[in-house]
Amino acid sequence: MADFDTIYEERDDDEGPIDNFSVIVPDPIIIRGAGNVTIFGLSNRFETEFPKSLSGKVAPEEFKATISRINNVLRKSLPVNVKWLFCGCICCCCTLGCSLWPVVCLSKRTRHSLEKVLDWENNHLYQKLGFHWRLNKQRCDSSSMMEYVLVLEYIPKVPIFRPD
Repeated sequence: MADFDTIYEERDDDEGPIDNFSVIVPDPIIIRGAGNVTIFGLSNRFETEFPKSLSGKVAPEEFKATISRINNVLRKSLPVNVKWLFCGCICCCCTLGCSLWPVVCLSKRTRHSLEKVLDWENNHLYQKLGFHWRLNKQRCDSSSMMEYVLVLEYIPKVPIFRPD
């Protein structure tokens, strides 16, 4: 008789969780290198073709301008890296591999420059549109080698109607 005044909520177990405000984030867009030269996983250019999954979210001109800025950084830095790599490979036996250090440092400098360009793009345009660019190391599809790819991630929107 003690349970007579108790109110129970009817709920089926197959309804799932009560939280109807879950945020669904689409998969990130991955842009692979399209150049013919790759040094330490970094290609000499990225494809400027506009992905169809971005239509209606980002203007094709803005996307192409971002990729062209990235390609300009690569166009300026990678020829120097190739020259140092060639010289380092010639002298590698005599220096016990120490002649390759300049190429490693230049490659790191190029990656840092790319990350600065992507950070500038994120701050000035893409964060306002709900996107985030980053440079990511990823395994190649055809082999066990690693390559750097551009990843365009969706920033999840904060559900403002979700109760605290």
